[in-house]
Amino acid sequence: MGRWSKEISLLLFLLVPALSLGAFFGHFSFFLLLVTSYLLIRQTLYVDELEKWLSRGAYGDKNQHKGIWRDIYYHVLKIRKIDKKRKKKLTRMIDRFRTSTDALPDAAVVLGSFGEIDWTNKAAREVLGLKKSDKGYRIDNLVRNPLFILFLKSNDYAQKISIPSPVNENMILQISIVPYGANLRLLLAQDITHLKNIERMRTDFVVNVSHELRTPLTVIKGYLETLQGMENLPPVYFRSFQNMSTQALRMQALIDDLLLLARLETKAKKSDCVNITELLKQICRESDLLETNERRVELTLETDVRLRGDEEELRSGFTNLLVNALKYSPADKPVKVRWYKSEGSNANLEVEDFGEGISSTDIPRITERFYRAEVKRNRKINGTGLGLAIVKHVLVRHEAKLEIESQLGRGSRFRCVFPLSRQCL
Repeated sequence: MGRWSKEISLLLFLLVPALSLGAFFGHFSFFLLLVTSYLLIRQTLYVDELEKWLSRGAYGDKNQHKGIWRDIYYHVLKIRKIDKKRKKKLTRMIDRFRTSTDALPDAAVVLGSFGEIDWTNKAAREVLGLKKSDKGYRIDNLVRNPLFILFLKSNDYAQKISIPSPVNENMILQISIVPYGANLRLLLAQDITHLKNIERMRTDFVVNVSHELRTPLTVIKGYLETLQGMENLPPVYFRSFQNMSTQALRMQALIDDLLLLARLETKAKKSDCVNITELLKQICRESDLLETNERRVELTLETDVRLRGDEEELRSGFTNLLVNALKYSPADKPVKVRWYKSEGSNANLEVEDFGEGISSTDIPRITERFYRAEVKRNRKINGTGLGLAIVKHVLVRHEAKLEIESQLGRGSRFRCVFPLSRQCL
C-alpha cells in the first residue's frame, strides 16, 4: 500500500472539500464530477508524459514523480537495464560464435526459407566465392552448379553431394545441408580433394596390380593344366597340382571381382531400359545349371516393370545375390527370387534363402569389402568377400538401396529397392 499512499492522500485531500462544498450547496454530484475530472486529466497527462519518454527510448531519469508513477518509471528503467545487459551478453556470444566459425576449416552458410544467404563464415567466402555483401541473395544464383541446384531444391538432404569449387575446379567440395529452426538451413561444404585423390590412387593401384597379376596367373594356370594332364603322375603330385589349380582359380575370381569394383567406381553410368523379367529368367536358369542337385531356384515374377540402368551391372549384382544365397544355404533347401512392386510404387527384388542366417551385429558390415561373418560351419565355403560389396555398388549407381532381414539358423532375405524414378516403359 505504500506506493499508493500519495494517490490515496490526494484523493482524500480532494474528496473532503468536495463533499463539504456539496453538502453546503446541495450539489454532491457536481463537486464529485469535478474531482473525478481533475484526477482523470492528471492521470492522462502522466500517461502522455510516459508515452513520450518511452518513444525517446526511455532515456533520462524520472525520479521527480512520487507514488505509483515513481515505481512505474523505476521498473521500466530496471527492465531496460536488464535488457541492455542481455543484449551485450548476446552480442558477445554472437561475436564468439562468428570468431569460432570463422576459424573452422569447413565452409558454413546459413540460408533462409527461400535459399537466401543470411550469414557466411570465412571458409565459405574462400571456397564458394561468396562475399559479405552477398547477404540476402539466393545462393543458387551465385553457385551455379546444376547438381547443387537440384540438391538444394530437392529438400531431401539425407545424402551428400560432391561438386567442384566455384573458385577452383581442382578442389572437390562435399556439400551437406542441415535444416533447423523455422525454415532455416545450414549449408556445410568440406574440402575432400585429398580424400578423392587418395581414393583415385587406391583405385588405380587396384586396377594396375590386378592387370599385372593376370598375365603371370594365366601362365601359372596353363602350366598347372599341362602338369595335371601328364600320364603316370604320382598321386601326391596330382593332389598338389589340384590344390594349386584351385587356389589359382580363387585368385582369378578375386582379381575379376576387384576389377569389376574398380569399373563400377570409375566408368560412366548408362541409362538403358533393361527388361528385368528376362534378365532374372536368364540368371536363374544359369544358376540352376551350376547346381549338382535338382533345381533349387524358385522365381516369382509379379510385375513386368523395367529399370533404367546398365544391364551388365544389374546382371552382376543380381547374380552375386543369388550365388550368395545358394552358397550359404543347404543343398536341399530352395532359394526364392521375387520381382514385384510395393505399395509405394517401388520396384523390389527379393532373394530369400533358408540357410544359416546372419547375426544382427554382422548385418551393418556385411556389405564391406572382404568382410565375412564369423560363423561356425560344418563345411568350408569359398569366396572372395566382395560379392555383397559389388551388389551395394551396383545399387548405389542405380539409386537403389539394399535391405537385409535375417535370423540365425532360419535364413536371410535380401531386398533391392528401386525408386519410381528408375522405372521405365
